[in-house]
Amino acid sequence: MQQFDLIIVGGGLAGASLALALRDTRLRIALVESNSPQPASGWDARVYAVSPVNASFLTSIGAWRHLDATRLTPIRAMDIHGDAGGRLEFSSYDAGVSELGWIIESSQMACEFWESAKRQSNLTLFSPGQPTQLEFRQDAAVLTLSDGGVLSARLLVGADGRDSWVRQAAGLAAVNTPYGEKGLVANFTTEKFHRHIASQWFRSDGVLAYLPLPGNRISIVWSTPNDHADQLCALPPEQLCDRVSAAGNGILGRLEPLTAPVAFPLRLMRVPQTVAPRLALIGDAAHGIHPLSGHGINLGFQDAKALAECLLVAQPWCDIGEERFLQRYQRARREETLLMQTATDGLRRLFREASPGFRPLRNFGLNLTNGLPLVKNTLVRYALGTL
Repeated sequence: MQQFDLIIVGGGLAGASLALALRDTRLRIALVESNSPQPASGWDARVYAVSPVNASFLTSIGAWRHLDATRLTPIRAMDIHGDAGGRLEFSSYDAGVSELGWIIESSQMACEFWESAKRQSNLTLFSPGQPTQLEFRQDAAVLTLSDGGVLSARLLVGADGRDSWVRQAAGLAAVNTPYGEKGLVANFTTEKFHRHIASQWFRSDGVLAYLPLPGNRISIVWSTPNDHADQLCALPPEQLCDRVSAAGNGILGRLEPLTAPVAFPLRLMRVPQTVAPRLALIGDAAHGIHPLSGHGINLGFQDAKALAECLLVAQPWCDIGEERFLQRYQRARREETLLMQTATDGLRRLFREASPGFRPLRNFGLNLTNGLPLVKNTLVRYALGTL
């Protein structure tokens, strides 16, 4: 049996960032991951909008400076359209900041985090590593791997995604609410330059977002009912380009395919209890939200940051796997997670409501907010992480 202070199951963005955040500690860390990340061939269709506060977090753990600057795109403005003339606009200039966030390919971050992890002296990688059995003892969590290896630690962190094996093995409940929608993602080259503007349309067939990539390129996320998503994925590339351009009011002119479309099911997931004796959950293992806010990975990074901060200030004699200690982490993350889940779910429901009376009301709300600088500034400050 190999003994550690901390075992992290899941080497994705949240799990790897937690490991990197603890690189200067005396903690002996094991990171278990079934498949190490691989660079995308060409452009990755899965991208994330990283907020400034999380860009600062990635800087503090030494990862940001190693990202390929030619593949990062700053967001300088956001343009949100309702389904009946409503509009809400934000700009970095009005907010007094250089950018509202960054668009980054998932594989770019994942590969860089992994390379940094391989150089970390207090970290042992188990990849490919597949957990098969989890036992919680009074003083340790004991994890058995498919190759027969056995790991023991005072604390085990589940960072293994929405269908978390760790969460299920520990018996922690997850309340899933399927949306009956899929998120279709794809990349395109554009006739016109996006001017670093992220655009979003609330439509009768879902929510469409244009996210700026370097040069005349965009990534889209179209959250739409399952049947419609499947129909879009089945279209010939030229027809898909026409549909995406028309849905975005042709603001970027003619589109050409850069990556094939991929669709994934959407659901709201609430996990009432994210800690237990010897266990903590972070990232998608701890929550799931609708992608219309673009905050999924930002919540995961803040989970990693909050848990790392708890571990960094722990005294040498402190039992980091004790539930009372871990409650600090759960309390620190509960409010923001609940707020983002409630807000995104509420917006999605509001714009999916087919009642005629709701349509002018929700669009009036967008226009009203757009005309109230104080309210807009509060929303921007929250998105930036400065509220």
